[in-house]
Amino acid sequence: MTIDALHPVVEAGQGDLIHLGGIGVHYKIPSEATGGAFSVVEHPVRPGVLVPPHLHTREDEFSFVIEGEIGVRIGDQVFTARVGDYVVKPRGVPHTFWNSGPGEARLLEIIAPPQFDQYFREMAAILAEGGEPDFDRVSVLADRYGVSLLMDWVPELSASYGVTILGG
Repeated sequence: MTIDALHPVVEAGQGDLIHLGGIGVHYKIPSEATGGAFSVVEHPVRPGVLVPPHLHTREDEFSFVIEGEIGVRIGDQVFTARVGDYVVKPRGVPHTFWNSGPGEARLLEIIAPPQFDQYFREMAAILAEGGEPDFDRVSVLADRYGVSLLMDWVPELSASYGVTILGG
């Protein structure tokens, strides 16, 4: 996909789509198209999916709900974000999101700076190997991208909202 002055429109359905369990990453505007300022991805999220709680040290994420309803925990606060709502997930603040609704949800996410969008590709490669993921490799990958996984939130969120890590 090329986005430039001659091809400035990203059409619906255009862009690479990868899957990480119950969440997708649909690449819309790559970092190369923004001079490395940010990237934009869409996240389709199946019902019952909890994204692993985590903390970024290098990037901020800005999400816009375009379909369904998303539960969000940022720090110690829990919110419900509906179609048309924006969610700010600043670096240095633990966060997660989930879809406990009956239908699919979708987020449009801006990642700044954009290097984290490559994390998704590398994680997809690990998950594509099948079976239980190699958590040592996942940990090394997270460390390389300045991400800390915070699994201590999972039991509470799973019990409260009926969700599981990436639908697993």
